[in-house]
Amino acid sequence: MNSTSRSNRGEGLTLRQAALIAGFGYLLGPVTYAEFSIYPKLVIPTNIEQSVQNIAVHRGLFAAAILCYLIEFIEDIVIAWALYYLLVPVNRALSLLTAWFRLMYTAIAFFGMLKLVTVFRVVNTPDYLVAFGSSSLHAEVKLLLGTFRDDWSIGLVLFGIHLVLLGYLIYRSGYIPRLLGVLLVIDGLGWVIDSLQPYLYPNAHLQFLFITFFGEIFLMLWLLIRGWKIQEPKQDSA
Repeated sequence: MNSTSRSNRGEGLTLRQAALIAGFGYLLGPVTYAEFSIYPKLVIPTNIEQSVQNIAVHRGLFAAAILCYLIEFIEDIVIAWALYYLLVPVNRALSLLTAWFRLMYTAIAFFGMLKLVTVFRVVNTPDYLVAFGSSSLHAEVKLLLGTFRDDWSIGLVLFGIHLVLLGYLIYRSGYIPRLLGVLLVIDGLGWVIDSLQPYLYPNAHLQFLFITFFGEIFLMLWLLIRGWKIQEPKQDSA
């Protein structure tokens, strides 16, 4: 085994370990619960007064949503790390770049999430209502909630680029089905197009793009079902 190959596989994770860690990272992510169950019940985009009241009355539920987002972003870091090791044999430099795009997305989304922490404090601290007044407080909360969405949307552009690069690496890997690579490239392009819609083509109807967002689900299933069978790449003897 040459020195380069030894350094590639002698440290860090095996391909099987990386595949399973990434698969379970996807599986255990709680963002779906926050996005489709908790957040829509509390935040009504067209009625900020009702949203503020909901957050105040259901403060524990709103805090649970924040916790779900936080856990998701921590898992994104773990997934980026695992996918890096999974695809190092294909191209180390490009695998590192792919991981960095996901980490940058995660950082932007995390700082956007901090707006929700501020909302929680503003709504549940009586002194802020006294200091700002009802109208100003509602305006502040509306701005913070909107900024959270805007920050995350911009981050998703980087996330989409991450998926395109990930799909290319998978397509070239030889040990993960090429079809998954193609699906991830389509998935990534869908995220980029959808996330830029409010800024570049606000009147476009892009609801059909939801059909492109299933690439990561198929990747998760493959990693969990077949990932433990991945064979380490054969190395040349010294």
